[in-house]
Amino acid sequence: MSMITEPPVTTGPSRSTAEQSTAGVRGQQRSGAGEVVRAYVSLTKPRIVELLLVTTIPTMMLAADGLPSLWLMAVVLVGGALAAGGASALNCYIDRDIDQLMRRTKRRPLPTHVVAPRSALIFGLVLAGVSVALMAAFTNWLATILTIASIAYYDLVYTLWLKRTTAQNTFWGGICGAAPVLIGWAAVTGSLSPAAWALFALVFFWQLPHFYALAIKYKVDYARAGIPMLPVVASVRRVNLEIVAYTWLTVFASLVAWPLGLSPIYGVTAVVAGAVFLVEAHRLARRSARGEAIKPMRLFHWANTYLTILFAVIALDALI
Repeated sequence: MSMITEPPVTTGPSRSTAEQSTAGVRGQQRSGAGEVVRAYVSLTKPRIVELLLVTTIPTMMLAADGLPSLWLMAVVLVGGALAAGGASALNCYIDRDIDQLMRRTKRRPLPTHVVAPRSALIFGLVLAGVSVALMAAFTNWLATILTIASIAYYDLVYTLWLKRTTAQNTFWGGICGAAPVLIGWAAVTGSLSPAAWALFALVFFWQLPHFYALAIKYKVDYARAGIPMLPVVASVRRVNLEIVAYTWLTVFASLVAWPLGLSPIYGVTAVVAGAVFLVEAHRLARRSARGEAIKPMRLFHWANTYLTILFAVIALDALI
């Protein structure tokens, strides 16, 4: 007599367990998609886009002597943001070899392999192409040419050549950093007046102490990557001298802009904010020359505040 036993019944996971498992997979997919989206956004270097917004809107308001067309403002801001974002994405593609060597940049999407180099290249080209198309369709030839020139200069001249070959890379790179001022003015007026060039000079010279402070902070990073930033290849005295000199030129440019359509409200603000900027630049130079502990990021952050204050007052001035 044999005893036959039935195989045990397998009921499988409970409904709640299965739902939890499915939810977990979906959560991972959403997290992965979110990471990729954030990576593409970071390729555009949003901080650079912020600089564009801070300087372009007030410049357009001054050029229009009030509020320009909201449609024109939207086109220039979107087109400018896409141009800056596209140029930055192409910069990340070109610099992927050195970004992985620097502590400040090694977490960018290409060094961490979140975005493939070819994808970054296509992304940058598409953004740049759309920006130029927008400017060509809705602004004028001068603003469009300036947009194309800015993208080309930043990626082909600065990133591919100047950044890796000369200690004056920050100086020459400042041209594309200050270009949004000219683009905004040209979009409103179709020309470039002395006031536009004065604001261009203000932003151009401002970038030197601003980025030299950052380069001091990340001097070891730049040296490791073989980038000849001034603090890497020049003496402390030389760096201090240039920081102070370009801060003075920044303040001078801000005062040159005063009689070119701006009121005493702007003038007083430029004098006071400029005095603080100069104090910070001289303090950093003095401490550095003495071999004392320095905080270069203090000057870096104040430079941001200085520029924001000045262009906010330019916008206010244009309104009143």
